[in-house]
Amino acid sequence: MKIWIALIVASLAVGAYAQCSCETMKWATCDGSPCTCHLMTGNGTKQVLDCTKLIPKCFLMQAEMYRARKGLSTRGIGGKPDETAFVDNDGIYDPDCENDGTFKAKQCNNTDTCWCVNSAGVRRTDKGDKDLKCEELVMTYWVRLELKHKPTSGNVDVYDPEARLMVVDVKQPRGMRKSELTHMAYYMEKDIKALPLLRSQDPFTPTVGGQKLEFENILVYYVDEKAPTFTMKNLSGGIIAVIVVVVLAVVAGLLVLVSFQIKTRQGKYNKAQQRELDNM
Repeated sequence: MKIWIALIVASLAVGAYAQCSCETMKWATCDGSPCTCHLMTGNGTKQVLDCTKLIPKCFLMQAEMYRARKGLSTRGIGGKPDETAFVDNDGIYDPDCENDGTFKAKQCNNTDTCWCVNSAGVRRTDKGDKDLKCEELVMTYWVRLELKHKPTSGNVDVYDPEARLMVVDVKQPRGMRKSELTHMAYYMEKDIKALPLLRSQDPFTPTVGGQKLEFENILVYYVDEKAPTFTMKNLSGGIIAVIVVVVLAVVAGLLVLVSFQIKTRQGKYNKAQQRELDNM
């Protein structure tokens, strides 16, 4: 009898161990009773996770950088909601996080070049040296997701069917010191551009008008409680060159237009003067 009891207890323990997993993070390692999960970040640091919530974006980016250094898999290759909205053009870096997963206002990526970020970890200032001052972590209170889906055979008329574009706005009241919406945006961005971060690898396929949509691209805009402070001085040479070419093209177009108008008027004057001479 004792042997059977031991076997039953052992089988229950194995079942509990199999159920010890992190539904919100596929890269997590979980064990123990009660179940405890952690994520490898930084230089081999174990970050304990709360798997009942979305994992903070700062921890996720640290984990991606750790996995990239180890040669492990990380990622695959609508209009602005507000005039101050901006997108993340710098991509992933190795961030400094607070103990709760919040981004530190000043980021340097282990270099001598630093910049200030918002609560989504996205750069909102020009880059500077280590003396750069970032007085506060500015909160992102509005995220706009522009989702482009693959062509469909059905007729879905709740948006622009030709552009295959859907726009989702997610807001929180100004002054709320939470970052759940930025975590959500990062999870969705990863889901569409690479593979889901959730333990379940089912793709994001909502049903609209009775038809499932598969998305092929996503663009995320961030609107902060305070406008970003980018200047022209740190624009890349390529962007500056494009701006110069556009300006020159506009100026050249104006010159051609003015020249054409002058020649047209001169022609009219010459014809009028010739008619007057003929009448004399």
